[in-house]
Amino acid sequence: MSDNFHKGKTFTLEDAENISKVLRAEKFSQESDRFRIKIVNNDDKRALSLEVFPEIALGKDRGTLIVVYTGNSHLQLHNCTGFVVSEELGEVTFVAETSGRLSGLVVEQGASCSLYAALDRELISSDFTQLGVEVMLSGVALSLAEDILSQKPDQE
Repeated sequence: MSDNFHKGKTFTLEDAENISKVLRAEKFSQESDRFRIKIVNNDDKRALSLEVFPEIALGKDRGTLIVVYTGNSHLQLHNCTGFVVSEELGEVTFVAETSGRLSGLVVEQGASCSLYAALDRELISSDFTQLGVEVMLSGVALSLAEDILSQKPDQE
């Protein structure tokens, strides 16, 4: 099963609860301006906190902000335009698309996280066998979100 949201659709409590379930969250809470999800992996001694701000001021505009806190990092994905929940992979991929560039934040139920920033939009539709391993990984990771991306690159 996968769920997604796009510009114009508000991130909901149901979305947050579904993400929490797929990531096997230890703790979930809803606050006035955000959802908080805590994921713990005791075997590997990892933990992370995921916060989703459905609508927040991001400079002069408003948008969705995804924040990940770990013991040694702080990651943010501004203007999140969609997400894909993968029960099979046990992960959620959040994406932001601007002017033909994609950025993605992948959060896994094992309390790990990967960030891919400013990829060429065409990369996710490429023949991955023609790419170097380092580039191929980012293309494959964000290709899961291809169905929720706009048909034309964002012209903003």
